[in-house]
Amino acid sequence: MSAPARYRHADVGGCVAATLETRADGCRLLRSTDELRWFPDRLTDALEQWAAEAPDRTLVAKRDPRAPWNGDWRRVSYAEFLQRIQAVGQALIERGLSVERPLAILSDNDIEYLTLAFGAMWVGVPYVPISSAYSLISSDYGKLRHILDTVTPGMVFASSAAYAKAIQAVVPADVHVVLTEGTVEGRETLSVEQLLATVPGDAAAAAHAQVGPDTIAKFLFTSGSTKAPKGVINTNRMICANQQMIHQCLNFLATEPPVLVDWLPWNHTFGGNHNVGIVVYNGGTLYIDGGKPTPKGMAETLRNLREISPTVYFNVPKGFEEIAAAMDTDPALRKSLFARVKAFMFAGAGLSQAVWDKLEAHAEAEIGERIRIITGLGMTETAPSCTFAVGTDVRSGHIGLPVPGVEVKLVPPEPGDVAGKTEIRFRGPNVMPGYWRAPEQTNEAFDEEGFYKTGDAVKFVDPADHNKGLLFDGRTAEDFKLSTGTFVSVGPLRAKVIAEGHPCIQDAVVTGLNRDEIGLLVFPRIDEVRKLAGLHDGVPFPDVLHQPVVRAFFQGVADRLWAAGTGSANRPARMHVLAEPAQIDKGEITDKGSINQRAVLAARAPLVEALYEGRDSDPFLIVPKK
Repeated sequence: MSAPARYRHADVGGCVAATLETRADGCRLLRSTDELRWFPDRLTDALEQWAAEAPDRTLVAKRDPRAPWNGDWRRVSYAEFLQRIQAVGQALIERGLSVERPLAILSDNDIEYLTLAFGAMWVGVPYVPISSAYSLISSDYGKLRHILDTVTPGMVFASSAAYAKAIQAVVPADVHVVLTEGTVEGRETLSVEQLLATVPGDAAAAAHAQVGPDTIAKFLFTSGSTKAPKGVINTNRMICANQQMIHQCLNFLATEPPVLVDWLPWNHTFGGNHNVGIVVYNGGTLYIDGGKPTPKGMAETLRNLREISPTVYFNVPKGFEEIAAAMDTDPALRKSLFARVKAFMFAGAGLSQAVWDKLEAHAEAEIGERIRIITGLGMTETAPSCTFAVGTDVRSGHIGLPVPGVEVKLVPPEPGDVAGKTEIRFRGPNVMPGYWRAPEQTNEAFDEEGFYKTGDAVKFVDPADHNKGLLFDGRTAEDFKLSTGTFVSVGPLRAKVIAEGHPCIQDAVVTGLNRDEIGLLVFPRIDEVRKLAGLHDGVPFPDVLHQPVVRAFFQGVADRLWAAGTGSANRPARMHVLAEPAQIDKGEITDKGSINQRAVLAARAPLVEALYEGRDSDPFLIVPKK
């Protein structure tokens, strides 16, 4: 037998054992055996602590666009950042901002964004991080308008005049507009420098003194699928409690100030709460990565990772896939990435086993041992982390055990539910008090005991040993029945399609509600399909899909899925390869690249109908050879 794999040491705990209580109604409760320890009332308390203990340490850095020729990083220390946010806090109070008139942020991650966000938190003004795509990509500004109507901001901030058109279209005339550079025609525009020039005074000090654990820090909006985005209330208690939960599970964060190289958008809880919070709570440094996991954006991410060695690295699966592939021919990248990293963590989707294996192979080749890959389950409504899987035996799909302080409730299916899905629910200090200005949706979100109803399904890795942890088992709302009454479990099938179609399939939407057979709407990875065809960007993508080598690839995927299927619930009988990418305006995709099944099915209902009509005129229809 081969020797067990060696892993770089990383101290973990907190979520490695749990108690299990089984109730008479069939519900089971899981709780960590580790008690949640003390945490501060406000995230800015941690900021103050590090400003006193390590005033000159870099809190945040970003490449300076004014000096692209040498790639200089613009750095802000803890002490300097504290001074900046106190000035901004005073400026916001002077302009009448409050919980009823919060700060809305339209643009992408940068130092000014972080400064205004923490300046708002300093004086108890919530901020509202909004996807830049709602301003720059959206054609109707529908989601941006809905969010601003919901929160009624007193001030809107954006990085540049690129946001002017959206501001002119949807921001009321009585709302202050702040830009880092440029102006908005027809609007009085403040600069960030004007806010920073404000002298902190008694008003800001008094407002700060009133900020407590239940003060709202931000409103984070869900991506929205078939319904409008919901504003999740995030309090200081939620954020600080969750950071202490993470701290107790990822003990290595306390042994060395964490260094992050991170692109994940702050309008999502993973980037904005989890990752920014880890830096501030543990006195670390955040290098804002201007890249992202796209063909063009990865160049910047790889450049940054060659220069800055993170101590822990977070990304979505596509990002890890691109990095793993780049390391095949980039020894400098591999050396830098593995220099001191203690753990990888992914979220947003499942990491394919092929990418997982490649990351481990690169680690062993570079440092002679593997890096543990951490997974878990979290969501916007829970700030976000509720479970972690931190062991060296973790695999894709594992979500582990509850973090300290979070109660996990496993609710069995209703009698007669042939799906047999168990829903996971959460209760704890990191769970939201509700949705902003949406009492009905808030009431619907919780059960009678105050557990947040996630709609996620889980099962035990080993039913005989609950301490082996939980497996993600899809979304209860995504699963459906065929006309025969056969239940289709969407999550595992999607994962199988993505794995079978690697690297050319990004995701797949499963069709077949009340029909005899299941089908697939396949979102291809456009860059990988072009590479397969050997065609450049100038060739229209529909023409790329017509190439024989591309047709043959997807035909092979369809054939293998059919051959491996055991019945109508997991054997796709037809497949349409989509030439049109997912649309953010329609809620089909988030800016992290996650596909929303329900939104796609709603937006492309005519295409689903055509898929089952078997039209000969459909050039992108693939039928398996049976």
